[in-house]
Amino acid sequence: MKIVLLLGRILFALIFVFSGFNHALGAGIDYAAAAGVPAAAFLVRVAGVLALAGGLSVLLGFKARTGAILLVIFLVPVTLYMHKFWGITDPAAAQMQMAMFMKNVALTGACLIIAYFGSGPASIDKQA
Repeated sequence: MKIVLLLGRILFALIFVFSGFNHALGAGIDYAAAAGVPAAAFLVRVAGVLALAGGLSVLLGFKARTGAILLVIFLVPVTLYMHKFWGITDPAAAQMQMAMFMKNVALTGACLIIAYFGSGPASIDKQA
């Protein structure tokens, strides 16, 4: 069963590693600026570093509890600021933003579980 937890951790972390890397390089700055994010060029890169560091931490199982908290710090403002489905008049766009909002809520829940239980037996933390 160790492999199942390891596989789950890898699959979970991939979204943060890939998107964090892209955001750290500046992808999404225009989108964030259009959504009204102040200092978007700076904050998108900070968000990318948080997502990348947290994602790698969880992926490797190295200080995964801390990494999960970094991901929560990334997810909460991004979810509330970038996925305001309640303020969109176009039904299709509102539906899409609601799906993204709920995805992030689920990811936040998973982060809280990792923050509580840690990375599990197949991890760098358990090797030390």
